[in-house]
Amino acid sequence: MSKVIVITTSLRVKSNSDRLAEELIRGAKEAGHDVECISLKGKEVRYCIGCLACQKTQKCVLKDDAVEIAEKVKNADTLVFVTPIYYYEMSGQMKTLLDRLNPLYPSDYKFRKVYMLSTATEDEEYVPEKAVSGLQGWVDCFEKAELAGSLFCGGISDAGEANGKEEEQDEAYRFGKSLA
Repeated sequence: MSKVIVITTSLRVKSNSDRLAEELIRGAKEAGHDVECISLKGKEVRYCIGCLACQKTQKCVLKDDAVEIAEKVKNADTLVFVTPIYYYEMSGQMKTLLDRLNPLYPSDYKFRKVYMLSTATEDEEYVPEKAVSGLQGWVDCFEKAELAGSLFCGGISDAGEANGKEEEQDEAYRFGKSLA
């Protein structure tokens, strides 16, 4: 059984990516994983100031919710980042969080597998490429980890629309069940 942290990064009420994350979590739990979901809604995650003090101390000088999130990420076996696609890229709040996870770089982090679930209004195959590439760049900095998979569910726009998308819900469920 793996400890899985799912981080949902949409700040939207009735978020489609959150709805699909629920199905992913259901699948992961049915597969026997211990799953915790962290939503960035209502969280304070300030911008990294680039001081690099964390590279010596493994602690961030900023005191906000990113500190607790980083500790949970450090101790998870598997990470799943869930994001809406904005302008063909991950959400800004996801990128801000990734930057704030910098204290983990020199640490004895536990995670080995990283996944992404993304949604967008557009449904062309290329839509998530830059978001996946951005997460791959972060993962590349952690030599013991790998980007193990991603699922893109396109063609979902209006708030709450994912509730009526059974095929995408099933895909997210199966994706969750397949997490390593």
